Amino acid sequence: MSQETVIEVRDLSNRFGAQVVHQHLDFDLYRGEILGVVGGSGTGKSVLLRSIVGLRQPNAGTVRVFGEELLSLPAERRSQLERRFGVLYQRGALFSSLTVSENIALPLIEHAGLSRAAAERLARVKIALAGLPQDAADKYPSSLSGGMVKRAALARALALDPDILFLDEPTAGLDPIGAAAFDQLIRTLSDSLGLSVFLVTHDLDTLYSICDRVAVLAQKKVLVADRLDVVAATDDAWIQQYFHGPRGRAAIQAATAAGSQ
Repeated sequence: MSQETVIEVRDLSNRFGAQVVHQHLDFDLYRGEILGVVGGSGTGKSVLLRSIVGLRQPNAGTVRVFGEELLSLPAERRSQLERRFGVLYQRGALFSSLTVSENIALPLIEHAGLSRAAAERLARVKIALAGLPQDAADKYPSSLSGGMVKRAALARALALDPDILFLDEPTAGLDPIGAAAFDQLIRTLSDSLGLSVFLVTHDLDTLYSICDRVAVLAQKKVLVADRLDVVAATDDAWIQQYFHGPRGRAAIQAATAAGSQ
């Protein structure tokens, strides 16, 4: 993993009326790493994600992506930079009236200027990358299982060959076997495609099995961002409860067992 910074957030503030979600928040994402972002309810994990990808204008602060100040760029240049992002939303956010293939082809037609035929051919490549069977291409989201919806949404996130992948609770609602398979798919894609991954999660198994670093949102900022063993040893009540409670101990045991095989 490189120490080259691909995203640099400094002094970020986000407010909703009188409610302050982030204040003086600093954050870095390095090239080629999988960074797990955790925090209690209301700490603004998804708000941070939306602030970085351009879906929310922060109240203050700077967001630099590949060395460029995202929030002050002209619209055309900002759009070009944002095409280097792939985003998987928590519930997939697929268009229900389009087939899986059409969902994936849409950004290729709109942003890459491909013909529909060429876009749908490339969509089938992305479907294979996401681990879906080819017959899923012609299905509508309503006919897919929860795990297949996640993979279809991942295929769409990969459509424009992004450099950075943003994942919002990617294993939420999946059974343990499906969640573990999805985690390993993300690790494989990151390694093979050189992706940097920003991963919002509550899943301790995900943190222990694939994340290079973990960032904890607390007290309106990133309280700590480091290797998991360093984070888990941090003297903070929420961190201690989260990482050393029953689920945390079970995740450690599972990771240890997997590592010894």
